[in-house]
Amino acid sequence: MRKLTLLLLIAFLQLTLINAVKGQLKRSSVTSDYKIDLSGKWAFQVDSLDQGIPEKWYKNTLRGKIILPGSMTTNGLGNDINVNTPWTGSIEDSTWFRNPEYEQYRQPGNIKIPFWLQPDKYYKGAAWYQKKVTIPATWSKKHIELYIERSHWETIIWVDDKQIGMQNSLSTAHVFDLSNELSPGEHQITIRVDNRIKDFNVGQNSHSISDHTQTNWNGMIGQLFLKAKPLVYIDDVQLYPDIKNKLVKAHVQIINRTGKIVSTSINLLAASSKVTTLKTVSKKVSVAKDTVVEITYPMGEKPLLWSEFSPDVYKMQVRLATAANEKDERSVTFGMRSFSSQGTQFTINNKPTFLRGTLECAAYPKTGFPPTDLQSWMRILTICRSYGLNHLRFHSWCPPDAAFEAADRLGFYFQIECASWANQGASIGDGNPLDQYIYDESNRIVKAYGNHPSFCMMNYGNEPNGKNLVKYLTDFVAYWKKKDPRHLYSTGSGWPIISGSDYNSTPDPRIQGWEQGLKSIINGESPRADYDWTNIIKKWQHPTVSHEIGQWCVYPDFKEISQYDGVLKAKNFEIFHDQLKKQGLGNLAEDFLFASGKLQVLCYKADIEAALRTPGFGGFQLLGLNDFPGQGTALVGVLNPFWRDKGYITGKEYSQFCNAIVPLARLPKMIYLNNEIFTVPVEIAQFGRQELSSVTPKWSIKNDKGDVLFRGELGTTNIPLGNTIKLGVIKQALNSITKPAKLTLAVSVAGYENSWEVFVYPAVLPKVNQEIMVTNTIDNKAAETLNKGGKVLLTLKKGALKGDKGGNIAIGFSSIFWNTAWTHSQPPVTLGILCDPQHPAFKEFPTQRYSNWQWWDAMTHSNAIRLDSVATDLQPIVRVIDDWVTAQSLGLIFECRVGNGKLIVSGIDLQSDLDKRPEARQLLYSLQSYMNNDKFEPNLKVDIQKIRSLYQTRPEPK
Repeated sequence: MRKLTLLLLIAFLQLTLINAVKGQLKRSSVTSDYKIDLSGKWAFQVDSLDQGIPEKWYKNTLRGKIILPGSMTTNGLGNDINVNTPWTGSIEDSTWFRNPEYEQYRQPGNIKIPFWLQPDKYYKGAAWYQKKVTIPATWSKKHIELYIERSHWETIIWVDDKQIGMQNSLSTAHVFDLSNELSPGEHQITIRVDNRIKDFNVGQNSHSISDHTQTNWNGMIGQLFLKAKPLVYIDDVQLYPDIKNKLVKAHVQIINRTGKIVSTSINLLAASSKVTTLKTVSKKVSVAKDTVVEITYPMGEKPLLWSEFSPDVYKMQVRLATAANEKDERSVTFGMRSFSSQGTQFTINNKPTFLRGTLECAAYPKTGFPPTDLQSWMRILTICRSYGLNHLRFHSWCPPDAAFEAADRLGFYFQIECASWANQGASIGDGNPLDQYIYDESNRIVKAYGNHPSFCMMNYGNEPNGKNLVKYLTDFVAYWKKKDPRHLYSTGSGWPIISGSDYNSTPDPRIQGWEQGLKSIINGESPRADYDWTNIIKKWQHPTVSHEIGQWCVYPDFKEISQYDGVLKAKNFEIFHDQLKKQGLGNLAEDFLFASGKLQVLCYKADIEAALRTPGFGGFQLLGLNDFPGQGTALVGVLNPFWRDKGYITGKEYSQFCNAIVPLARLPKMIYLNNEIFTVPVEIAQFGRQELSSVTPKWSIKNDKGDVLFRGELGTTNIPLGNTIKLGVIKQALNSITKPAKLTLAVSVAGYENSWEVFVYPAVLPKVNQEIMVTNTIDNKAAETLNKGGKVLLTLKKGALKGDKGGNIAIGFSSIFWNTAWTHSQPPVTLGILCDPQHPAFKEFPTQRYSNWQWWDAMTHSNAIRLDSVATDLQPIVRVIDDWVTAQSLGLIFECRVGNGKLIVSGIDLQSDLDKRPEARQLLYSLQSYMNNDKFEPNLKVDIQKIRSLYQTRPEPK
């Protein structure tokens, strides 16, 4: 019996393989019984002068050729890029058009733009696509539709010489009824696609159309076919799950094109790979022209509930049969889930959840348009999950169906937007055609994708502008809350906040706000990890999602250039690389990437943990997990636009502080003296599958070698779902730490671990050689000391450095926020420090190659010194990483010989308020110890006037 079963199984698998191969062959063939695949070669012609309609091109055969699905760019069609290319999108870094340093990149044959990725070809305007089809006799008296899964974007259709209509959705398929025109026989289908902003302006920076990300392409992608249906057919199925009553309410829209009343039978059967006990539910109904049939479908005693932890989906098979034996059917994916809220927190199936999201901005360098296949989206979402995320916000665009299907399978919560960023030249609510378009587009979106359990949230789009936007968006939210309870609705991403929204989106809860510069939490307040957003959100009654947190930049990865082998090229990276090499710093590119990357991660960790520490918080949306290639090049991702990591953090490491379960330490500070008691409250954000029972949180403190210095437990407990769940307080004396040390605090709970690096310095330092002169100016005494062969430490006060020597460079602790081009050099404009940790100058000041919390004090009490103003070959002890656009050679600390003596110049103030600045006191001691050592032997000789010319001088006392 077992052998027979095995043979049957083998036969079944072989048959399955054969059918799969046949299916693949059939998919690539021209026609099936009731479907004609239109992919492949089409006739094509550009209509740059808009002559096609008056000249009736639809009556003729177009001259060129193109392959669809695809765009003009993927087919190598369009115009070469030049200084007059009519881009779609705001260009804030417009100096490219006139700045002499970009002159070489404005020359024909060497066009390189810095503000976004550069397409091989570009075209904006009308283009015509044409294909001859043969309609089989079996299609007589059928309803025939032309299906274009995604077009960019306005399409006008002709069959032979008859115009059928126009569609302009940016988010859903363009479907045309061609029943009356496609009689059996040969016909010519002509499609005019226009990618210009026309009747309605969604906003030139909207990611649905903009060259900032997916490009303003012209073409048709995804599925492209003709389909024949019976004259009585299923037009739409919308399923409304009710998990409380364990049922689904189905709204089945039936279209009757016979002109007669037809008796029909509708059968529903839900199926899942895990459930086989569900039964068919039938309903007989007489159908006139258009009818919506409501059917209640019971889901059994224990329906599978969909969530991020159990992404169980069902397929509802809807079959229609008429008395004349005409049949039609529709298979619809859905999930038994309730995405809602309780108070100020989101819930999934009545359990609290926390949105850990990133933006999806439609950046696809290979093609210049989004993928429509399931495999691509499964890859993207799997990577997002590996970094601890459970949520994607689609910024001013809506993805194709394959994205929803992938999210359904993997358990991702989607926020969808109606293809608009009505700002910078566009507005909402002011009576423009966009106002109606948003309603039309949102209805198309919900009809097309509303059944997917992953479709959880929707708003109009991004950061709106308009005098009447509040009234308009208040009405928009009310409209959708009344019409469809399956999703949560808000006004727009960023603003405005209204009482009628299901949730709030606001940029207020984050550690760096727009235009805060050096006054933000991370740049303006001493390092700590105990703040949260309670005072910000307490005035609101609904869940709050922090809008576009992070935006922390990293240096360009020039190895990435070779990955751009599709239609978009990283010419911006080529410009930045040229600039770095021009400054003689090309050999430091990899070091800049790694060091700035580590600082970037530190900033993201601080942002994310602040959100997780906030009681009753809804979640966050990063900008972003991967890079944003436009708006002047915003390298804000730990992943590149291809969703590949850059070598300085893995998903496993990132998910320690970004996950469903994250231990949190409310550190009151990051810098300690060894006469203090290390006192740290410990809590947890626990949004896992279920309550954790009888767990024992553990903590340890290790030194830089990995040796455990202290450890302990916080007591066995049960941990419910939620956050700000207190686990206990760590109290540890630090008096056994006799030398300066970097320590790592780790807290682990039920297999989840998070860690923080802190620094401990001796409360009492030994005396140093008094012969080393510490001064903030090279006065006569300092000059005499140097002339006599002495040692001088010049420590400049913040603001003393001359502007042209680096004093005009706004440095801070964090990396660059978004980028300098789009923010008009909002500070800080640097990316942290780079140094050699083994340099003897750091023997008493433990450091890594990059900025960590112990450098916060230095970066906020200093100016960066332009090293070329001292010497072209000056190699500093501590380097500051400049913005990649300017790529200046900058330093904080360097050494040299002056006269007969030896000098260290510090752009950091190491004299003021040292009793309140333990890091500065320790760094000063470490530099003095180094200067007192025989290893202090600088090679470079610098004229004393070069040093004096760095800073603002004061008259010498007489």
